[in-house]
Amino acid sequence: MTLPAVPMAPEQEPGAPPARPRRGPDLALRIVGAVVAVWTGVLAAGLELIFATGAWELVKGRPEGVSRTVVGIAVGLGGVAGAIALTVLLGWFAHAAVGTRWAAALPALPWFVVVVAGGFRTTEGDLALTGDNVLGLGLIVAGAVTFAVLGFRQLVVPPPTH
Repeated sequence: MTLPAVPMAPEQEPGAPPARPRRGPDLALRIVGAVVAVWTGVLAAGLELIFATGAWELVKGRPEGVSRTVVGIAVGLGGVAGAIALTVLLGWFAHAAVGTRWAAALPALPWFVVVVAGGFRTTEGDLALTGDNVLGLGLIVAGAVTFAVLGFRQLVVPPPTH
């Protein structure tokens, strides 16, 4: 009888499987993150509507001429840049807090609802977005396009492998 060239170790019995992490606290934090993302979408839309209305009144109140044009352009570009930055932060936060690919929809849906509601007249006659408010229209387009790009990017990019 010949001995094998490589010594054979006796088979080891499998040990206990590694403990699974608890899903309760993780799920609770994701739910809280989703609720916060929804409410930040509502808050962001409200703040953008207030800014658009106030800034447009500032521009309309200026006397005709160069100062009105300069103030209008500055406020418009600043507002649109602020809306884009805020929208990107909302999408990032939602994705980081919830951890799913569709998380950008959490702040986007209430944002759209509030912005659309801003275009309807209240019973008192108040209207947040008027037809001549170019800044408000720019903020709507900037926010909508940014949410669309964020959602598309999160859906198309493959998830990272761990």
